[in-house]
Amino acid sequence: MYIRFWGVRGSIATPLTNAELEVKIETAVKLGIKAGITNDGQVPGFLESLPLHIRRTVGGDTACVEIQAGGKTLVFDAGTGFRRLGLDLIKRSGGNPIEAHILMTHTHWDHINGIPFFVPAFSSENNLTFYSPFSGLKERLARQQNAEYFPAPLSPIFRFVRLNEHKQLHIGDVKIENFPLNHPGGSYSYRVTYDNKTIVYATDSEYKELSAESLKPFTDFFHDADMLIFDAQYTMLENVEKEDWGHSNVFTGIDMAIEAKVKKLVFTHHEPGYNDEKLYEILLKAKEYVDINQPKVPLELLLASEGLSMTI
Repeated sequence: MYIRFWGVRGSIATPLTNAELEVKIETAVKLGIKAGITNDGQVPGFLESLPLHIRRTVGGDTACVEIQAGGKTLVFDAGTGFRRLGLDLIKRSGGNPIEAHILMTHTHWDHINGIPFFVPAFSSENNLTFYSPFSGLKERLARQQNAEYFPAPLSPIFRFVRLNEHKQLHIGDVKIENFPLNHPGGSYSYRVTYDNKTIVYATDSEYKELSAESLKPFTDFFHDADMLIFDAQYTMLENVEKEDWGHSNVFTGIDMAIEAKVKKLVFTHHEPGYNDEKLYEILLKAKEYVDINQPKVPLELLLASEGLSMTI
């Protein structure tokens, strides 16, 4: 399976500001002077040596993840990253009809507000299907595009399929399971299995009771996943301060991933108030937590960023 992240922020889109960009450039220039860069040939190697929070940005678009499996295009959530995915699908299609299967975790704004700007929806030749265990999904999305809020109505070419909770869905040879999470208004996790590989997408969930018994239904759903994409929007302190807001943190994610024997843990749904430096600092602390508490566990930790892609 091939996976690509198109939007990784939570709550609201957070583009890089000019001030933040200037800090990155200034820091890179100073480090270049210190490194003694004297010609163009040294630049690529120097850029690779820069700290991740200087040479990269996690991005500002909200939730959207693409998975290619068994010749099918699966999309998880339709936040602002959904817009750029649509443009890329058009480019890849070469003028041929586009087929995409869009699985929604829930309908909070940061997971649906890319839909009005999804360009493939404007061609009747395309086949675009939304899936969710929620009732009335079409009506929910249509309200977002009422005339009071948007100049164009919901695309008439969208198809809607209501899933049965806990039941399996097969799209071609791809098996997809869903599981309810703890989030205001409800949310669902998805487990995607194809060719003996599994990816679990589990964003927007809060885990208040951290005993093994209380977490068991979730870790059972995550079990043996090759990749777990996990909501880690808050710090541990913020999880206490923002009780019932429906999000988690890196340390809870690590403990659950280790219990579930997950191979790769990817943190996503990043706090909009955190810049790149803060997010990579959180990742470093997460890695230190594993090194100190479970040094022999083969768990790889990654920070989701726009454009991050890999084959599982």
